[in-house]
Amino acid sequence: MKLEGSCHCRSVKFSLQSQYPYPFNICYCSICRKTAGSGGYAINLSGDAATLEVQGRENLSVYQATRTDTKTGIEASSTLERNFCRVCGSHLWCWDARWPDFIHPHAGAIDTALPEPPEHTHLMVGSRAPWVPVTLSEKDQQFEEYPTESIADWHARLNLTR
Repeated sequence: MKLEGSCHCRSVKFSLQSQYPYPFNICYCSICRKTAGSGGYAINLSGDAATLEVQGRENLSVYQATRTDTKTGIEASSTLERNFCRVCGSHLWCWDARWPDFIHPHAGAIDTALPEPPEHTHLMVGSRAPWVPVTLSEKDQQFEEYPTESIADWHARLNLTR
């Protein structure tokens, strides 16, 4: 499925192909919450990095968060690159050199009509802000940190790959 997206001011427009277009992952981590400002959580998709086309690339800015390892207490920069519009501040997508074949656009930046997921995966719930409710549907899964099921595995399990 071709996904087309943009920032709020339309200074950056992008498109890419995705086999996994269902917006099902709801992340409550403090980094997603603070950088995306999306009601306390962010929803990421997955797309083919080789197909990414960007108009207005000069208006992009990249942020790499610093995080503290909960087990060791050591602070380090994340390898995840969060791409923003430098004009309006919209968070557009993430990319990580550990998985260079994938771009993870924020569902909120996608202009294409997305399919409604039959269930959601709520992850990093242990990091959510106390004022953010976790509202689960009957089939939803919830994880204090990361689930073991990947975006591709979730789509395959539910026979939703396009």
